[in-house]
Amino acid sequence: MALMASTRREVDERSFPLFIYILAPLLALGLQSLVTLHFLRFGMLDLPLMVVVYFAMARRNPVTATLGGAAVGILQDALTHQPIGVFGIAKAFIGYLAASLGVRIDTEAHGTRLVLTFLFMLLHNGIDWVLVRHLLAQPLVWNWLHELLRAAINALIAVVLFALLDRARIRE
Repeated sequence: MALMASTRREVDERSFPLFIYILAPLLALGLQSLVTLHFLRFGMLDLPLMVVVYFAMARRNPVTATLGGAAVGILQDALTHQPIGVFGIAKAFIGYLAASLGVRIDTEAHGTRLVLTFLFMLLHNGIDWVLVRHLLAQPLVWNWLHELLRAAINALIAVVLFALLDRARIRE
């Protein structure tokens, strides 16, 4: 009698070498903080969020994705001028949502990844705006055109990054 997986998550869960789980977020955080100092336009990208979304959709485990998103977000807060916890909250929520959707839909197609990443980027920026503007009562301007352009650029780059990270996956 063959053993069968009981859920889609158990069938399609992706595995990576341990150093990829550590190196990818640290590299994303380092590039984000260092390159933005010298090239202000690079600030439009959110590499740490791309890494959170990728691992959440690949692993399909909401608890792990939430904790990973919170950790990456808090580390990003520590490297920026944001109050500690703002990116942690936003990335934890996006990690949970990406992992939950990864269980229900096929996230391996590039078109699906593009659309989902675009929506996650917009949602992340919206959560960030709500937390800073309304919870912390700090001035933060929301420009729809800028946020849509930023989400589109991030989504396009994320699809390329996701394809590169797919190559690091452990094959069974």
